[in-house]
Amino acid sequence: MEASTALSRIGLAGLAVMGQNLALNVAEKGFPISVYNRTTSKVDETVKRAQDEGQLPLFGHYSPREFVLSIQRPRSVVILVKAGAPVDQTIAALSDHMEPGDCIIDGGNEWYENTERRMLEVSNKGLLYLGMGVSGGEEGARYGPSLMPGGSHQAYTNIKDILEKVAAQVEDGPCVTYIGEGGSGNFVKMVHNGIEYGDMQLISEAYDVLKHVGGLSNDELAEIFAEWNRGELESFLIEITSDIFRVKDDLGDGYLVDKILDKTGMKGTGKWTVQQAAELSVAAPTIAASLDCRYLSGLKEERENASEVLKQAGLKEEVGSFAQGIDKKRLIDDVRQALYASKICSYAQGMNLLRAKSVEKGWNLNFGELARIWKGGCIIRAVFLDRIKKAYQRNPDLASLLVDPEFAREMVQRQAAWRRVVGLAISAGISTPGMCASLAYFDTYRRARLPANLVQAQRDLFGAHTYERIDRPGSFHTEWKKVAHGVGALN
Repeated sequence: MEASTALSRIGLAGLAVMGQNLALNVAEKGFPISVYNRTTSKVDETVKRAQDEGQLPLFGHYSPREFVLSIQRPRSVVILVKAGAPVDQTIAALSDHMEPGDCIIDGGNEWYENTERRMLEVSNKGLLYLGMGVSGGEEGARYGPSLMPGGSHQAYTNIKDILEKVAAQVEDGPCVTYIGEGGSGNFVKMVHNGIEYGDMQLISEAYDVLKHVGGLSNDELAEIFAEWNRGELESFLIEITSDIFRVKDDLGDGYLVDKILDKTGMKGTGKWTVQQAAELSVAAPTIAASLDCRYLSGLKEERENASEVLKQAGLKEEVGSFAQGIDKKRLIDDVRQALYASKICSYAQGMNLLRAKSVEKGWNLNFGELARIWKGGCIIRAVFLDRIKKAYQRNPDLASLLVDPEFAREMVQRQAAWRRVVGLAISAGISTPGMCASLAYFDTYRRARLPANLVQAQRDLFGAHTYERIDRPGSFHTEWKKVAHGVGALN
């Protein structure tokens, strides 16, 4: 539409794919929206899409001042530009024309501390600030994403009605909630992406085992994943995986998936998640394994060379011999169970990281509510998030999903199948780092006593770090070498 004399309810700056789609979503829900982009052709493109998609109330503007002044007060302006310096530049350009009580909402994948810094900076001008995670890709942005806004509660209140209409809708409400203070919205989105890395890695391992040990074709894999999507694994990622296996290559014979170069890209949120886990002393081995696999996938030439060198050194491919006598039906069911159990461990790690950060920052995150808003719109949306929601409703102080009675029972029921898959993969020389990491996490967490006593003894021997005992209080130090060699006595 042409610029209107009536003021828009909200504004959006940054009209790349996500920005365009989110703006059209807002307009389609009946909220007049002003849009702005430094490259004017993007403004024209978005205005045209709004006309073509139903004469939607979307108004294009070509200067920051004109854009800001077209929005009713208190103004709410969403910015969707590349994280880092572009966000600061956009804030500088827009905030010059904004007034106290107006709000900026950053919808990008931003590092949470940058959000907290900006919050302070704009507060000097009396402006409010939200850092809002947006998940669901371009389709989610257009038809209903999962939204994770954190920061000024007043700013959230100002646009709550818009966000609740724009977000994905599930049976227990819209997939948006006020996350908490500071950069909590960005942090929650970062961990969501870390969990997503784990999910995608685990699915790729299931595929690897079924294809190379089970000898299954793409057609069979498409059917298996479609069937899994009708059960406990029902989720966006399982559904799209089934679709991927059905796509034929339009540039040659066979299926497209087999022609794709096995090097995985990434934007950095998975790395941040693993770094934060280390900072907070939270074990997140499944997420870390998925990150390591992305790094290793990038070494394509090195891997091809290693394959040759090790073959010449006498390494034999074991995969073929396993595929011979395999019971396909049982393998498929075992892999399903292994995938589900591994997934629970991955989500448990993500939730524990969120809890540790929430305690450190005083964010008071509601984990059941986070699971609820991830049930729709986002990339990790899955039926079993409803069960995670219920687990935290049963016990908001749950130490880990693994000790929720329902999940504990499921893990126990699936562990035999899980061990069979991991054992089979190891014997066949197929790496399943995500499943192995999840299983090791489960086995470590469930053991009342670990061999850490030996590590403590070693630390005390070479560094006098002292140790505690299980049979009496206090700290102890032993002159281990002297005692071991019969010199001196225990302290």
